Amino acid sequence: MGPDTDIIVTPVQGRSGRRDFLRLPGRIYRNDPHWIAPLELEQRIRVFGKNPFFEHAQCQAWTATRQGKIVGRITAQIDEHYPQHHDGHKLGYFGLLEAEDDGDVFAALLTTAEDWLRQRGMTEVQGPFNLSINEEVGLLVEGFEAPPFVMMGHAPPHYAQRVEEQGYQKTKDLLTYTIHPDFVTPRVMQKLVDTTGSVVTVRCLRRKQLVEEFEIMRDIFNDAWSNNWGFVPFTEAEFSDIAKTLTFLLDDDYVQIAEIDGRPVAFIVALPNINEAAKDLQGRLLPFGWLKLLWRLKVRYPLSARVPLMGVRKEYQHARLGPTLAFMVIDAVRTALVKRGIENVELGWILENNDGMRNIIESIGGKQYKKYRVYQKPL
Repeated sequence: MGPDTDIIVTPVQGRSGRRDFLRLPGRIYRNDPHWIAPLELEQRIRVFGKNPFFEHAQCQAWTATRQGKIVGRITAQIDEHYPQHHDGHKLGYFGLLEAEDDGDVFAALLTTAEDWLRQRGMTEVQGPFNLSINEEVGLLVEGFEAPPFVMMGHAPPHYAQRVEEQGYQKTKDLLTYTIHPDFVTPRVMQKLVDTTGSVVTVRCLRRKQLVEEFEIMRDIFNDAWSNNWGFVPFTEAEFSDIAKTLTFLLDDDYVQIAEIDGRPVAFIVALPNINEAAKDLQGRLLPFGWLKLLWRLKVRYPLSARVPLMGVRKEYQHARLGPTLAFMVIDAVRTALVKRGIENVELGWILENNDGMRNIIESIGGKQYKKYRVYQKPL
């Protein structure tokens, strides 16, 4: 069967084009009780606004139409920092893929993104990345029956099949875990803390020194993750942008920093799951959505939270202190979560081959409940 010539893929242009792009998921997921619309204002800024990612990346967005009706969307990105950390590898990304359950639509969208990347010298494509390795990554392939937590993606079950039909193969699976924060400390972890933890001090965020604090976390994260699959470091501007959101949402003890002799060596950040509070807003903050969201966060605080950021400096990762540091910051932040009445925490994403972190999470009762897959294809 040849391509469906009724499908037209065009670059997103103008206010109406951006609106169509951002609101398509609302129609795709209209019958999915687990989908939660991301905040449209945040999405517009991230995809079409002053996202600091664009200071070192190229990005193009398209929508697909059939007989005048929007039936799909996609982006393609090139992160100019990626080759600097991966031996010059000419890798491009696709992302923000949403479409009706139609193989021709998926073919048209992915082919368009691939052609754009190929024309710019890329030799391989991976995705989905929404938009970078440091944002939403991967296509949901397990765990469809649970709603997404804040800053995590969702997808219908058929997406994986449609992507694979276009010649894409798995390159990496990313796992998320769920855990009750009132877990009992495992004996082996307590023994590690007792024998090696005496040199470690764990403290919460110093709000009066926010610039310095977020630079500490960025420095630890970039060091901790530097040898990991797909790594591209956070720039100062990117982490500062995240910090603005974190400052608004976080209690000081939702950030925990471990120090040895006054030197920061590990950290963790937990976020209240604002998707709980935003579920019925359909992504709209105007005219009164933002008032509802603020009221709910203050009066009816979420019962769930997510840990999106964590890191232990590389020099400790394969030493006895490594798991001790990881457990101590997890234990410190869980105390804050329990105090707030949090009943469920999502930890992730975790690389499927990160056995050390997976063992720690599973030892404290964490259960894997979702899997996100990153696909690749040669160009």
